[in-house]
Amino acid sequence: MAETLYLPDTKNREALYESLVPQIAALVEGENDLIANLANIAAALREAFGFFWVGFYLKKENQLVLGPFQGPIACTRIHFDKGVCGASYTQQKTLIVPDVEQFPGHIACSSASKSEIVVPVFAPDRSVAMVLDVDSDVLDDFSEIDAEWLKKVVELIEQKL
Repeated sequence: MAETLYLPDTKNREALYESLVPQIAALVEGENDLIANLANIAAALREAFGFFWVGFYLKKENQLVLGPFQGPIACTRIHFDKGVCGASYTQQKTLIVPDVEQFPGHIACSSASKSEIVVPVFAPDRSVAMVLDVDSDVLDDFSEIDAEWLKKVVELIEQKL
């Protein structure tokens, strides 16, 4: 696949995801390097939706450690019991946070972040290997549509683990 995204001229998230996910699948299909794939996925999601921050935190020993991302600088390490990423990791489920200021223990890497969605990525043994973290500078920017489609993106990564 060429390194160009072809997206419909619409603000409809579902239509954008419907177009984007097959392109991400084609982009990672022939590449086995995890970091390269995570970097391209973060870039594709940010380009398609204009999210404030998109990236991955990888489980390394007893923390989540910053991996490939797109956006402003970010927190480097997150303990499993801290923030939305830690909660998603610990609870092993997708978390949608409409207002990060209302989330107990939220880690303020950037005061511009207003809402967040975090999706766990499972290793073959069903442990959480990493999380996909997407931040918006708009309150209540994420819905079940995002959760459903980002899970499909995450499944592309899981197939490579």
